[in-house]
Amino acid sequence: MYLQQLSFLNFKNYSEAELTLSQGVNAFVGNNGAGKTNLLDAVHYLSLCKSYFNPIDSQQIKQGADFFMINGVFEKNGNKEVVACGVKRNQKKQFKRNKKDYQRLADHIGFLPLVMISPYDISIIIEGSEERRKFIDNVISQTDHSYLDELIGYNKVLANRNALLKQIADTGRYDPELLSIFDEQLVNSGTRIFEKRRAFMEGFTAIFNGHYRFISEDAEQVELKYESQLIENSLAQLLAKALERDRILERTTAGIHKDDLQFNIHGMPMKKFGSQGQQKSFLIALKLAQYTFLTQKNGFKPLLLLDDIFDKLDDGRVTKLMQMVSNNDFGQVFITDTSMARVKGIFDQINVDLKLFKVAEGSIDA
Repeated sequence: MYLQQLSFLNFKNYSEAELTLSQGVNAFVGNNGAGKTNLLDAVHYLSLCKSYFNPIDSQQIKQGADFFMINGVFEKNGNKEVVACGVKRNQKKQFKRNKKDYQRLADHIGFLPLVMISPYDISIIIEGSEERRKFIDNVISQTDHSYLDELIGYNKVLANRNALLKQIADTGRYDPELLSIFDEQLVNSGTRIFEKRRAFMEGFTAIFNGHYRFISEDAEQVELKYESQLIENSLAQLLAKALERDRILERTTAGIHKDDLQFNIHGMPMKKFGSQGQQKSFLIALKLAQYTFLTQKNGFKPLLLLDDIFDKLDDGRVTKLMQMVSNNDFGQVFITDTSMARVKGIFDQINVDLKLFKVAEGSIDA
């Protein structure tokens, strides 16, 4: 699978652009703020129906315009697939495949799998558990539509249960029957989500370890571990035990929405004891493991987007990384960087062809 052509109107800082892309490595080079990352975000929209950086679609519209359009022509399994995304101010987002509207955006997720690595990913390490759950959910959802539906259902029931707990606190009227219904729904969907997350992490961890060893050349000992309340107790037991606390706090304190990932280096938390380079290597290995997992599950290679990843990595790790992503295990790759000489030098060194695009404010030249 690869993206042959990309075009867009009024997207972020671009009035109009149209690109013909290489099946291999595509590099966008320009100064900070020129719009390199916006090109990657346009590709992300076509794959996952949203921006990688900003959940508000209307804020992606170029200033002074009323809409944006993104169009991509893909080759997948020998077939031509045309995917289009359109957003008008104060209107519902439109998403089409071969000119046919999707009834649910969730039905598109996984059709054009994608992995993006960005400096913003540091939030996975330094922020709260929600960021790490999002990572797990993103990977699994691109290979399992029932998982995404299950997750949407769980979150709706969780919101209803929390609203009921607040209502009980506000009115003093306890409704055990309705609470029991919500608990049963949470247990059913939450248990299925937990089992899928646990099964995913069992295989994913080994893939991650292999990628980290390659990038770091076995320089550090790292650990990736899945944490869940459901490992030791059933969700039904957890909800029953936490009921009084939930009523006091007016929210549900037990469940898969509390799951987390533990990142360690030499037995200590990566967040506190990892250098910037080690943290970046960890994140890259995490995302490359995602790539490998998606390839194994889908039987074809996702798109790989690498946004400004050379910063804070030493030359040895950069070269190892580019060797890895340029070999036959990877497909189409998109890279952004500020230095033309650095990009050319890296790929000349490993003898890999690439297509270069020079990006200035609102313009792109091949």
